[in-house]
Amino acid sequence: MTTARRSVVLVVEDDAPIRRGLVDSLKYAGYEPVECADGKSAITKAGDPTVNLILLDVMLPDVDGFTILGEVRKMRPALPVIMVTARGSEEDRVRGLQNGADDYVVKPFSAKELLARVEAVLRRAPESWWGVRSVTHAECRINLEERVVARPKSPDIHLTDREASVLRYLAANANRAIDRRELFERVWGVNPSGIETRTVDMHIARLRDKIEADPANPQIVLTVRGIGYRLGESVVTERT
Repeated sequence: MTTARRSVVLVVEDDAPIRRGLVDSLKYAGYEPVECADGKSAITKAGDPTVNLILLDVMLPDVDGFTILGEVRKMRPALPVIMVTARGSEEDRVRGLQNGADDYVVKPFSAKELLARVEAVLRRAPESWWGVRSVTHAECRINLEERVVARPKSPDIHLTDREASVLRYLAANANRAIDRRELFERVWGVNPSGIETRTVDMHIARLRDKIEADPANPQIVLTVRGIGYRLGESVVTERT
């Protein structure tokens, strides 16, 4: 299970015995758990780019889990978060999911169930996009870490953070078309429910102006009618 061996999981839980049980289960499954017992430390540690997923308790002594979730979504919109709590009401579950949680696990739960949920969230989450270093098509190479578009005999062009993130997300999910709403939710960190916006399309247009040899006939970022966008099949991605 390669995902487990390379994934760092931040465990945010103030109850020491429960936290120890979660950490032991994760270690046994091959994950690299990082412990945290309070909300303020959790917000700081969540900014560490090596963290791949957060197990987040809702009821903490200083900052509640919903507040932490909001801060995490501002810093790292695509970081997978599973909320772990004894508060199992429908209202709490809906609130957590609407605010950007990827899953919601109610105590008590078995270690087997939790590990299955962690595996599932990591498998479908785009957090692997942070491992995409560059995108290349023909003579155009886009360094996503430095946000630089390079072509022979042409001056370098710089992408904005958002433009680079959009391209990185598409590259990390190159085997499928990405819905505009998914891009908006994952890259912008905004729940798209009830929102009508051309933000994604506007950013794609600006991105194409910078990376495509002919923006009117794009080869790197393709439009999928009725869905959204996808990476061109001839584009090569490099990962860490």
